[in-house]
Amino acid sequence: MTLLFWSCVGCDGAMPWCDNCDEYRAPNSLKTDGHCATCDSEVDVADLKEANQAPVKAPWHFWLMVIALALYLGWRVIEGVIWIFGKI
Repeated sequence: MTLLFWSCVGCDGAMPWCDNCDEYRAPNSLKTDGHCATCDSEVDVADLKEANQAPVKAPWHFWLMVIALALYLGWRVIEGVIWIFGKI
């Protein structure tokens, strides 16, 4: 289930994986020389470096929410102006 989940998310295998521990290692949990902090074996971080070079784009539904938020706040400003002129 978790392997299917990660492949669906689109991480493209760009995860530092320790073969000795048989576990995923977070990039900030590695030693500065790229070795595993638990077993001190070398972790393959080449995929991670390639993934960090690729530009990250925001997904389409993020921009949809930004547009919806802008429309909502714009409408609230219009309602506020109408309310202020109604009170004057």
